[in-house]
Amino acid sequence: MASLKEVRSRIQSVTSTQQITKAMKMVAAAKLRRAQDNIIRMRPYAQRLNTILANLTRTADTDIVSDYGVAREVRRVLVIAVTSDRGLAGAFNSNVFKGVNAAIAERYANLPAASISFLAIGKKAHDYYGRRGNLVGNFTHVFAKLSFETVREAAEVAMEGFRNGTYDEVVMVYNEFRNVATQIIRTEQLLPLVPAAAPVSATPTANVDYLFEPNKEEIVQTLIPQSIKIQLYKAVLESNASEHGARMTAMDKATDNAGELLKALKLTYNRTRQAAITTEILEIVGGAEALAAG
Repeated sequence: MASLKEVRSRIQSVTSTQQITKAMKMVAAAKLRRAQDNIIRMRPYAQRLNTILANLTRTADTDIVSDYGVAREVRRVLVIAVTSDRGLAGAFNSNVFKGVNAAIAERYANLPAASISFLAIGKKAHDYYGRRGNLVGNFTHVFAKLSFETVREAAEVAMEGFRNGTYDEVVMVYNEFRNVATQIIRTEQLLPLVPAAAPVSATPTANVDYLFEPNKEEIVQTLIPQSIKIQLYKAVLESNASEHGARMTAMDKATDNAGELLKALKLTYNRTRQAAITTEILEIVGGAEALAAG
């Protein structure tokens, strides 16, 4: 049985840990509110932009050719993995790695490992894929000051690589935010563009009538790169909100577990203390009886 000193030391250690996890939960909750507001505001804009782009391309008299819509035989692939900078968020990051592995096994099982490159957004993905090679760029700074401009740099690397033929396909894997306790791994094709996957407007295509200034082709060619960047930015915002939700849930469970452990340790402490007191009483009684007998 552990001594009273050892049990007291463990109680102090668990109490300190519980205070830390409770503080981390509160910090994650505060950050989650801001991140959730950002993604809620972003979703309608991204969906509407994709809808307008889909309607423009579908109502064209002739197809508008874009460098980002050219489908080629898939020989080289870029996988964008969106994780966090820090851990202590449960299975948040490991689920992304599992999602990437599942996507590769499902979509690119026939490709050699050397033909698959990774663009890591977040320090955890950068460290993970940095040890495995084929890492493109360094985007560990994205979450330090999350904004469209920082994400745009990563999107332009992927877009340039696809346009010049370095990659034949670009996919992204990230956590989609549903609620505090639920994050869903999403695997989406970023390039080449897939018009069939674009959101369909509630208004029938035949009734959609836009006025174009200066001309339709120039507008669409401007909207396409913007839409790609917005799509990646939305994925990063989803991941950011998911991270804080996952960390809040993980720290809440850690705090509860620390509380359960404290109960068990205090029970052990009281039993050990009671046993020590009983032993001392027996020793005193035994000594008194020995003196009386003498």
